[in-house]
Amino acid sequence: MTTRLLRMASAVALSALALSACNFDIANPNSPDPIGPNPSRARVAASALGLLAGVRSYYPGWILNTSIIGRDGYRFDGSEPRYTSEALTGALDGGGFIGGSQWVPQYRNIRSANELLTYIGTAQELSAGEISAVQGYSRTMQALDFLNVLVAHTQDSIPIAVGIDVTAPPAPFVSQTLAYDHVENLLDSALTDLQAAGSTGFPFSLSSGFSGFDTPTEFIKVNRALRARVDIYRQNWAQALTDLAASFVDTLVPLSTGTYLVYSTGSGEATNSIQQSTAENFAHPQLRDSAQLQTGGVLLDARFLSKTFGRTAQTTSNLTSDLGWAVYPGPSSPIPIIRNEELVLLRAEANLQLNNLSAARDDINFVRTTSGGLPALPAFGSQAAGIDALLYERRYSLLYEWGHRWIDMRRYGRLNQLAIDRPGDLVYTTFPIPTDEVLARQ
Repeated sequence: MTTRLLRMASAVALSALALSACNFDIANPNSPDPIGPNPSRARVAASALGLLAGVRSYYPGWILNTSIIGRDGYRFDGSEPRYTSEALTGALDGGGFIGGSQWVPQYRNIRSANELLTYIGTAQELSAGEISAVQGYSRTMQALDFLNVLVAHTQDSIPIAVGIDVTAPPAPFVSQTLAYDHVENLLDSALTDLQAAGSTGFPFSLSSGFSGFDTPTEFIKVNRALRARVDIYRQNWAQALTDLAASFVDTLVPLSTGTYLVYSTGSGEATNSIQQSTAENFAHPQLRDSAQLQTGGVLLDARFLSKTFGRTAQTTSNLTSDLGWAVYPGPSSPIPIIRNEELVLLRAEANLQLNNLSAARDDINFVRTTSGGLPALPAFGSQAAGIDALLYERRYSLLYEWGHRWIDMRRYGRLNQLAIDRPGDLVYTTFPIPTDEVLARQ
């Protein structure tokens, strides 16, 4: 089933116009016709916004699952016990509930982007600049989809040539190195496209979550921000600083500045499924135990206080928590794709790894004092001390976003430092490739 989904022709059946602040005259926006040769301006808009809707559909589940595996949260769901079994103990099953996830919706979106890229050059209603703008946007979104699959499947190879004919054999798996090269090439090709667009705008209106980044020129900063994240994951420290310089990193603007996925309770739109009132989702008590004290020595880290709330303790399967998630207050709360706070910490990490300890400390202190209300740290006595400080700041600054904690502890070989709450529980290093995908290639 999964393989068939990867290879089927996508109809971009996601609600492309269910994104806030988007209005197009399309007869059936919830199920637009498949894109084909010489697509109309409206059809291009539906396909382009469908890519954003596709990302929006899988982000909450990714955040929830990685919060559990990374020991930042629990889900006590009486109707789905696998959140406290499969997610924490035994072996993740490639055909299972969580084990086989982080694959189908991402590749469906990748396939949709391939179709848009195939036909956009034939769109006679669009100018050359608008075509370049769509290409740059589509490749950037496709890179984000591939990156999500990659960080979820670090011990496996994945397919990248998924734009093949539906009658062809399944795309071969390639190494992690080649797959990351592919993501970088997509982002760099997208940069060239966006630059070629010049002052031409996108032939569609991005959601309010891209306010300030909704022209090709400004979208370049988002593209470079994502490239910097990839650079850090690949330990390309100097390149990360170069890409960050071209992004929107800036200590003179709010740390919340960035791009967001927009949710809404409006008719036909998607709500944020990990919002505060989702009673089954709990924060891990260790977040409170590990939080540092603000200046004055009384209150805990302001990030902990603002992102969690006390609630009646619940025990399920010998796991207990009395903390809820306040990161997303309501069903319309946006979820960040990437924002300034992460970029400042990416710059700190790159400088740490290049032994620019003073510059790294400046960025770390800016985040911890501004966002956490914590006292500034003195000079780092070593690179290792700086990395310890960095990982603390990344945990609380990026809490319940993208899966950062699990990814970070894995990147630094520290998964063994995550809490083991019950005898026999495990900390997974990777999601398995879905069983259907493996069998299709045998």
